[in-house]
Amino acid sequence: MGLEKLNNLYREVILDHSDHPHHKHALPDATHKITLKNPTCGDVINLDIELDDKDNIKDIGFTGEGCTISQSSASMMTDAVMGKSKEEALHMAKTFSDMVMGKKHPQADLDELQDAAILSNVMTFPARIKCATLSWWALQRALLKQPDGSIDDSEKED
Repeated sequence: MGLEKLNNLYREVILDHSDHPHHKHALPDATHKITLKNPTCGDVINLDIELDDKDNIKDIGFTGEGCTISQSSASMMTDAVMGKSKEEALHMAKTFSDMVMGKKHPQADLDELQDAAILSNVMTFPARIKCATLSWWALQRALLKQPDGSIDDSEKED
């Protein structure tokens, strides 16, 4: 596929997720909640996750406001992690963060990200990396958060 066609696809996917976000709603029965802000851009992501008794993501939703990249990335993230185990979701968050920083991953890991893999191009716009990763950081922090508010780093991948 030519570079111009790839750029058009990139824009179309991002705009579609921004204009018609998936899972953009609060969850009254959330087992994990977190709010993260990107003061650089004004993005705010409120992430709600409901885990089942086997630590699988039963439901996920987000609210908040922000730029096109942050909102589309949150929509893509919720699609990609729905039904995944806590461990799988944490691995995906690490893969996504690494990807937008230009680190290489096996194609199978990138395929798990579904539409979010298209955001690999964001690394060419350093000011947008925080926008793209905000929801993924929220996912990671929410899943690692303990009842006392501390973060359990023992499950965090390096």
